[in-house]
Amino acid sequence: MSNSHAARDLDTSRPHSARMYDYYLGGKDHFEVDKQAAETVATVYPGIFTCARENRAFMHRATQVLAMEHGIRQWLDIGTGIPTEPNLHQVAQAAVPEARVVYADNDPLVLKYAERLMRSTPQGRTTYIEADINRPEDLLDAPELAAVLDLGRPVALSMNALMHFVTDAQDPYGIVARLLEALPSGSALALSHCTPDFDPPTWEKVTAIYTNAGTPVQFRTQKDVARFFDGLDLLDPGITVGHRWRPAANNVAPRQFTDAEVSLWVGVGIKP
Repeated sequence: MSNSHAARDLDTSRPHSARMYDYYLGGKDHFEVDKQAAETVATVYPGIFTCARENRAFMHRATQVLAMEHGIRQWLDIGTGIPTEPNLHQVAQAAVPEARVVYADNDPLVLKYAERLMRSTPQGRTTYIEADINRPEDLLDAPELAAVLDLGRPVALSMNALMHFVTDAQDPYGIVARLLEALPSGSALALSHCTPDFDPPTWEKVTAIYTNAGTPVQFRTQKDVARFFDGLDLLDPGITVGHRWRPAANNVAPRQFTDAEVSLWVGVGIKP
């Protein structure tokens, strides 16, 4: 799909979760409708900016740990979002220049800026696929994926702040299981997921804002997030709040946030 075609497909009449996330991170790739919806969320949950930043920081640390400590050289990053540097491939290739990364998202705006995601090191490879998480077979069968990733070797499945946009009616656990089934032993799942556990009334309001904007969401408890890791060997410290997952991994002192501000369960598991 060309960038011009992608631009024609952009729907600026209602907010989009990826563009709202861009606003939370202080980006510029969103529209007024996204800003208004994001600020509505912020009025009921001021921690949303912290949550977004800590989600991004977890992705950086998890990528570094998998590259440096577990020998991962390939990543499949689904729900990529609008490019924000450093992107996953920049983090991975800074650690291991030969890293290969496939990005996937279903937002035309992400496609518009996809060239940012494909500035690989000479030793590595990156590509972008427009795909829907609800159709994992289409993603796994995409020729672009086969051109970059060797599914006979370990792959890190990166799913950051994605699965709360997949409701139980859409079979979220089945989707993750199907993706992991296609990956060999030694592969990994790195996942983050917003949660109502620390402030249920606030997250009921956040749920209503997203749903009323046309984006159904389902924020899950720690127990429900842990189900995504069934059959995997969890890395320490297990399923924990985002800022508490190996904060020293990037040689930065841990930031002082409350769990309620972050409201994000994260974890990394290895497939036996």
